[in-house]
Formats: sequence, C-alpha cells, structure tokens
Amino acid sequence: MFFHIVLERNTQLHPRHFGRGLRDSLVTKLMKEVEGTCSGRHGFVVAITGIEKVGKGLIRDGTGFVTFPVKYQCVVFRPFKGEILEAFVSMVNKMGFFAEAGPIQIFVSNHLIPDDMEFQSGDIPNYTTSDGSVKIQKDSEVRLKIIGTRVDATEIFCVGTIKDDFMGVINDPSSA
Repeated sequence: MFFHIVLERNTQLHPRHFGRGLRDSLVTKLMKEVEGTCSGRHGFVVAITGIEKVGKGLIRDGTGFVTFPVKYQCVVFRPFKGEILEAFVSMVNKMGFFAEAGPIQIFVSNHLIPDDMEFQSGDIPNYTTSDGSVKIQKDSEVRLKIIGTRVDATEIFCVGTIKDDFMGVINDPSSA
C-alpha cells in the first residue's frame, strides 16, 4: 500500500554548496540519499513530494560541513498481511517461486500453489496445471495475496499465496 507521510532527516552539506543555490543543493542531496531506500518502520521511500521545513544548520567541528534538519513529505510503499498485489515472477524452482512487485520480493511456496499445479523442470522451470492450460514461469504476471511479512531495519520480506479465489496467472509470456 502507498502512503503519503512526513519524515525528518539530518542532511550534511559541504561548504562549497553554500550560497545562492543552498536550498536546491540540500534538496538534491536529500533526494539522492533517501529515494529508493527502505526503512523497516515506514517502508520503501518511492519519492519525495515536498520540503516542509529546513532548520538552522549546525557547523560540524573540524570539517566545515553543516548539518541541516530537513522535514519533508514523501510517498512510501509498505505491504501488509492480507493485501492483494500483482507481481512478476523472477525465479521458479521446486520449492515455489519468487515474484517482484516493485522493490518487494515475495516468495510463494509450493504448498501455497493450487494442488492441480505441478513443478516441471527443464529448460524453463515452471508450474503447470494437469491440462496444460495455465503455466507459471519466469516473467509471468501473477496476482497474489500476502500472508506474512518480516521487517528488518533495511528490508521487507513477504510470503504470498495464489491458493485463493481470483489469484494466479494474469499474463503468461509463453502464450504471447
């Protein structure tokens, strides 16, 4: 799920950036440091949408760098248990498959794949129904439900299932 939240961060700036473009340099550095990172508490920072406040800078002794407290608005992506996502399959093996939905990697165990689908090893490992009508392989697009998440300081791991109504393959690259 996506959220629009306000966060705060201390950003250090080199003295060569002081002058007319100070605020622009500060915003650029903040974007480089923050966008695309993951905080276990808030999720993945997708984009900074605005700067609310830049506080007074504090000069660091001996270096000349200045630390500015910056309050900013951003869009974050954080998955929750029970959420339905569409993802692309990145790897298939006999234990299940891994799918990616943006920056999140989701593992779907073979126990959480419908019983009528069996693993087929070969050139392109896949899960196929007994009649061959549905195939899950690398680059397939699947709709899945998140049944568990584990949050670390810098990463979010998810476990999903397609053993539910309206879940499974949305787009199969082999049929295109």
